[in-house]
Amino acid sequence: MGYTQEKMSTLLGISLRQYVRIDNEEDLPRRDVLKGLIKELDLSNEEIGEYIRKMTENMA
Repeated sequence: MGYTQEKMSTLLGISLRQYVRIDNEEDLPRRDVLKGLIKELDLSNEEIGEYIRKMTENMA
């Protein structure tokens, strides 16, 4: 979408630091933040599934 991390954090109602941690795959987003990401980025079901799989593997 071409958004900056600052713009995305504002759209999602979270701190820039929290968004950077999510963006760098250091932290999982809360459910409400994940819903916001899906909406703002217009993610497909396949993209959502791939993101969750990747994050789960990184957290294990």
